[in-house]
Amino acid sequence: MNILVTGGAGFIGSHLCDILMEEGHNLTVVDNLVLGREENIDHLRCYSNFCFVKKDLFDISILEKLFINNMFDVVFHMAANSDIQKGGEDPIVDYELTFMTTFNILQCMRKYNVKQLVFASTSAIYGETNDLLTENYGPLLPVSNYGASKLACEAFISAFSANYDIQVWITRFPNVVGERFTHGVIYDFIHKLRKNPVELEVLGNGEQYKPYIYVKDLVEGIIFVWRHASEKINVYNLGVESRTKVKEIAQMVINAMGLNARIQYTGGDRGWVGDVPEFRYDLSKIHHLGWKAKRISNEAVRLSIEKVLETMK
Repeated sequence: MNILVTGGAGFIGSHLCDILMEEGHNLTVVDNLVLGREENIDHLRCYSNFCFVKKDLFDISILEKLFINNMFDVVFHMAANSDIQKGGEDPIVDYELTFMTTFNILQCMRKYNVKQLVFASTSAIYGETNDLLTENYGPLLPVSNYGASKLACEAFISAFSANYDIQVWITRFPNVVGERFTHGVIYDFIHKLRKNPVELEVLGNGEQYKPYIYVKDLVEGIIFVWRHASEKINVYNLGVESRTKVKEIAQMVINAMGLNARIQYTGGDRGWVGDVPEFRYDLSKIHHLGWKAKRISNEAVRLSIEKVLETMK
C-alpha cells in the first residue's frame, strides 16, 4: 500500500514506520522535526520504498503535492504536540501542532479522495474522573489543552467521515514509554539524576497512578485495530490493565542507575496544571477484538528504563 505517516520521525511514529516497512509498504514520512529526530528513521533511508519529507503540515501546498504524487491508500496521522506541559504554557502550540495539522490532513484526504485514516488520540480527552473509562464514556471534559485539541480533532474526523466517506480508526492510548522518547516521566527522571545524582525532584506527591504502555506494544495494537476493526468509525482504547505510581518509577530509575538518591516531592496531587493524577481504562472492547499488550505497566516501565540507559552508555 501507499502510506503517509505524519510525525513519522517522532517517538511513536518512527516505531510505527519500522513495522510498516517490514511489511513492504511504500512509505512517505512527513515530520517537521520539532519533536521528531532524523536519527529515528536514518536506518530506513536505504530502502527505495521509503521517502522522508522535512516539512510542516501547515504548508498545505506541500501536502497537496504529496497527495497528488503518491496516491495514498491510507494516512497514519501521528503528528501532534505530545508535550502536555508545553501546550499548557502556550495554547497556540496544541492548536497549531495538533488541531490544525489534523484539519489540513483531512482537507487533503477529502480533495484527493483518500478513504482511510488511522488517528492517534489520547486518554487526555476523557478529562479527570474516577470512573472506569470506556470508549462510550461521556461527557468528555478534557482538562489540558492537549486533550482538548485531540478531542476537537476527533470531532472533525467524525464529521469528515460522515460527509466524505472516509473510514476511520481512532486509538486512544495512555502514557507511552520506550526508546526514542524525548520527554515524559522516565526521560525527566534520568536527566535530572544525571545532573544531580544525590537528589531527585518529583513533581507532585508521587501518588499519581496511571497505566504505562511500551511503545512497541502500542504500535502493534494500532496496526491490529486497523486490520481487524471494520466499522465506518472505529474507536478503541489501547493500553494495559495494570498501573504504576510515579514514586515507583522514581525508585526504579534510581535503582537502575545504581544510585542512592533521596526523593524530594514538590507536593500536591498532580505534577502540573492539566495533569490527570489517576485514571483507569476499560479494555474489554480491544481484548474482544483479539489484541492484548504483551507487557504490563511495571514491565513496560522497567524495560523502557533499561533501553534508554543502554543508549546513554
